[in-house]
Amino acid sequence: MIRQVLQNLKTGETIVEESPYPQVKEGTLLIDTKCSLISAGTERMLVDFGRASYIDKARQQPEKVKMVLEKIKTTGLMTTIDAVRSKLDQPIAIGYSNVGVVHEVGNTVAEFKKGDRVVSNGRHADVVVVPKNLCAKIPDDVDDETAAFTVVASIGLQGIRLANPTIGETVVVIGVGLIGLIIVQLLRANGCRVLSVDFDDFKLDLARKFGSDVCNPGKGEDPISAGMSFSRGKGVDAVIIAAATKATDPITQAARMSRKRGRIVLVGVTGLELNRADFYEKELSFQVSCSYGPGRYDPKYEDQGLDYPMGFVRWTEQRNFEAILDLMSSRKLDMKPLISHRFDFDDAPKAYDVLSEGNNILGILMRYEESLKGGCHKEVLIDKIFEFDRQKPVVSFIGAGNYASRILIPAFKDADAQLHTIVTLGGTNGVVNARKAGFLKATSDSEKLFADKDVNTIIVATRHDSHASYVCKALGAGKNVFVEKPLCLNKNELKRIKNIYFEKQSDKSVIHVPRLMVGFNRRFSPHTQKIKSLLESINEPKSFIMTMNAGKIPVEHWTQDILVGGGRIIGEACHYVDLMRYLAGASIVSFKAIRMGNAPGIDVLEDKAAILLGFADGSFGTINYLANGANSFPKERIEVFVEGRVLQLDNFCRLKAFGWPGFKKMNLFRQDKGQKKCPEVFLKAIEHGDPSPIPAQEIFEVAEVSINIVNALRAQ
Repeated sequence: MIRQVLQNLKTGETIVEESPYPQVKEGTLLIDTKCSLISAGTERMLVDFGRASYIDKARQQPEKVKMVLEKIKTTGLMTTIDAVRSKLDQPIAIGYSNVGVVHEVGNTVAEFKKGDRVVSNGRHADVVVVPKNLCAKIPDDVDDETAAFTVVASIGLQGIRLANPTIGETVVVIGVGLIGLIIVQLLRANGCRVLSVDFDDFKLDLARKFGSDVCNPGKGEDPISAGMSFSRGKGVDAVIIAAATKATDPITQAARMSRKRGRIVLVGVTGLELNRADFYEKELSFQVSCSYGPGRYDPKYEDQGLDYPMGFVRWTEQRNFEAILDLMSSRKLDMKPLISHRFDFDDAPKAYDVLSEGNNILGILMRYEESLKGGCHKEVLIDKIFEFDRQKPVVSFIGAGNYASRILIPAFKDADAQLHTIVTLGGTNGVVNARKAGFLKATSDSEKLFADKDVNTIIVATRHDSHASYVCKALGAGKNVFVEKPLCLNKNELKRIKNIYFEKQSDKSVIHVPRLMVGFNRRFSPHTQKIKSLLESINEPKSFIMTMNAGKIPVEHWTQDILVGGGRIIGEACHYVDLMRYLAGASIVSFKAIRMGNAPGIDVLEDKAAILLGFADGSFGTINYLANGANSFPKERIEVFVEGRVLQLDNFCRLKAFGWPGFKKMNLFRQDKGQKKCPEVFLKAIEHGDPSPIPAQEIFEVAEVSINIVNALRAQ
């Protein structure tokens, strides 16, 4: 087992949670932590945010309030409240400055080996798994405590790189907290004259020891006058703002003390109301620095391990780490004066109390004892062992991400499922949700799950590229399977699933034939059920128009990755392929699809598409899947035209009928997409020995049509 620090954004509580030992993945390192650094800036903001009231939380994030208000308009008040509460109630792992020893390397990692001392942006945990591009080897003459400052120091280094100072230039650092004091040392090592501005004499004294002049506005000293005097009346060459304040004073002061064409770089967080005249007259440059450097937030660099060529990008995140370590090794950087507190890892909650309430806080170090003293256990028992009734559904989850934790797990719990195990690669997320929902245990090892005789039902809620593999393993082990859409990403995967499924169906030695279910919840919505009942008396073909105002998702998001997420048509529009198939009540016999044409500046085209389906009974329908609409517009609209009548469903909240005898409308107080009903009917089918609520032939038909649609769109 391992231990990890978690922060509750709802209450501000900091806890140390036991979790299963994590699995090393391709391109990653498994690291035994020796020391980690608490960031006095970023992590203090998280703690303070968590401890704030709901009103104060809203004041701190006005942009999120706007999103909440828009969601209320489109999905209703209660649905929005549920979503906000669920989001805040999900503890998050914190920390990003870790020092440890490599315990194991994943496939494709050649740069590191077992036993290497490394820094990484790993969390506060006694064992972490970190992508190789976010790690760097520590020189032998740099001790662990000094090395723990590497990642934080790289934030300051990236800000300096953007300011591009040269030897002899005058640079002002506004805000000399932890990062600011590191910036002072880096600038001095670069041959710059430095002036530090802060309200705290304790920090200014340290800046002075590092070779900086100082200015304390709290004592009536004017930063602008100090900057002009420091620059001998010429104006400073550059200003790096490392302060954290809502005020715009640092920006104004920086502009007014700068020389013509001076540079201003924001590393911290300040108000950004710029005075045009200040910047216009001097042609000042202003830039916001992004974390550790090039590669940050790029999944291809961070997650997939694809490095940028040094000839084109000299300083990446990893190379910034290495540069800081080299400066530490040459004694150009001295981190010892920046250590204000030391705590044992078991006392992490006390460390965060000090962080939030104490004075003169700079670097808080946490020290770890032997990481593996409890062994490499991949399982954590959550509840006392009890007997499961295997004649009823005994459910285990693979995956506990956002949708699983917010929607699926609560839905299965409310449907009285016997909850057995949650499997997650990292372990921690599984433990958090296992405790909340009442599972027996959490683990990071999925293989034991398929052999566990107590478990007869497996829920697959992982990323899309793993769905087919887990479905095949579960069916092969004779388990019932509920897989969050999509079933699979390509025809080869579909063929494998079908072969295993029909092999099990025809196996006479199998007592309980496994059921297959896909989370096509919309067909189980009360509105959909009402529409279906109204259409049962109609004999002539129907016409459908289904519109999904899907909203934009960045091209970097995993769902847009063809190999990982499969794209949004397979990943989400398949809902409507299934829904239309269900309402038509006939097989799909034809399809046509068209996407947006090539256009400059539009990275993803297939998530702006129209799909026309034809059915065996003569019905037809159009699916408009559009990612270029407004968030304030309802996400989903379904219209049915038949026999001189029309049904219109808006966002699974309001159903209107036009020309329908005896029926006018059906409104719900809360949006209901059938997300609770879908698991409920699946579990009842298992318990009563009934077939799966969605016939397998329909599941396979929808999967094949969805794959064909995507292939057609990509061929255009």
